[in-house]
Amino acid sequence: MTLGNRKKNAVKAATAAKVDALLVTHLPDVRYVSGFTGSNAALVLTGNRAVLFTDGRYTAQAKAEAAGTRVVIEKKPAVTAACEWIERAGIQRCGFDAAHTTVAALEAMRKAVTSKVRRSLFHPVGALVAALREVKDADEISRMRVAAALGCSLFDQMLSIIEPGMTEIAVAAELEHQARLAGAEGMSFDTIVASGERSALPHGHATTAKLPRQGFVTLDFGVILDGYCSDMTRTVHMGNALPGEHEAYDAVLEAQEAAVAVVAPGVTAGDVDEAARSVLRRAKLDRFFTHSTGHGVGLEIHEGPRLAAKQTQPLAEGMVITIEPGIYIPGRFGLRIEDMVLVTATGGEVLTPSPKAWIQL
Repeated sequence: MTLGNRKKNAVKAATAAKVDALLVTHLPDVRYVSGFTGSNAALVLTGNRAVLFTDGRYTAQAKAEAAGTRVVIEKKPAVTAACEWIERAGIQRCGFDAAHTTVAALEAMRKAVTSKVRRSLFHPVGALVAALREVKDADEISRMRVAAALGCSLFDQMLSIIEPGMTEIAVAAELEHQARLAGAEGMSFDTIVASGERSALPHGHATTAKLPRQGFVTLDFGVILDGYCSDMTRTVHMGNALPGEHEAYDAVLEAQEAAVAVVAPGVTAGDVDEAARSVLRRAKLDRFFTHSTGHGVGLEIHEGPRLAAKQTQPLAEGMVITIEPGIYIPGRFGLRIEDMVLVTATGGEVLTPSPKAWIQL
C-alpha cells in the first residue's frame, strides 16, 4: 500500500466520523500516513491536502521521507502551527485522537486558535489511524517477518550462552548486544529476563539476581527493524524439573498451541483468548493466568486488537498478533510462551518458529 492510499484511507475514515480534517499527532500514526520518522511532528489531513509540520532539525529529512506531503518548517511547536493553519484554512470540524491527546495538549490546541472557533473546532473521533494500522500490507508483513526471524536467531544464540550464576542483567545485555550487532535499531521494549522464583513475575525486568541451577528462566524480548517490532517469549529450564514444573509447562504449551490453532479471519479476539484459557482451566491452572492472551504488534509493540476475554473484535487477514498465555505461581515459578502470528486467509501463520518444546539446560 502506498502512502497516498494510506492518506486516502485516513481521510475516508475522518469523513465517516463527520469531520472536515484530521489532526494526527501520535508519531507512529504520523509515520504510517506520511513516512516521516522524526521526533517532532503534527500532520493535518483534509479531503485534498496533507500538510506536515515540524522544526528546522528535520528540514531535509521531512522532505525526503514525506513524499506527496507538503512540509512546513516552524520555530513554534508543531501542533500549535498545525492548529493555526487549520483555522486559517477555514476548516469547521477537525478530528483528533483523544486516546493520544492529553488534557493539557487539547488545551494547547484550543489556545492556538481564536476564541470564536475554540469550542467548536476540535472533535474527538477515536483512534482512526491506529485502527487502519491493525491490518498490515504486504510491505509491512515482509518487514515484520525479518524482525521476527532476527528474534528467533537471538534466542538460538542465547541457548549456548546462558548458564547458572549469570545475572539476569548480563543475559539481557548479551541479548541486546547481539541484536545491535545484527542490525536492530533498538529493542521493542525493556528485555524481560526472570528466573527462579522471579519467573512468577509476568513483567520481571532483568535484575542482578543470578540464574539458578534448578528452575525456570523466562526470556521475553523483541527487536525493532525498519521501524517494525518483533515480540516473542520462550521459557527454558535450568537443571532437572521440580515436582509439577514439567506438567505446568506442558499445559501452557498446549494452551498456546490451542490458541494459535483457532486463529482465522472472522474469529473474535475473545475466541482466541478462550481457546488458551480453557486449556488452563481444565488443568486447574487458569487462576494463575493473570493477563490477556495477546495483542497486535507493528510500528508499536502494543497495537490493536486486544486478545482478551469477551473481546468481540473479529480478526482480519493481515493482522499480526501475539499469543502469549502464561501462569505465575507466587513463591514458586512462572512461565510464558509467546509467538507472533500472522492472520492469513486460511488461518494463522507463526512468524516466530523457534522451538517451544521443553528445553533443559
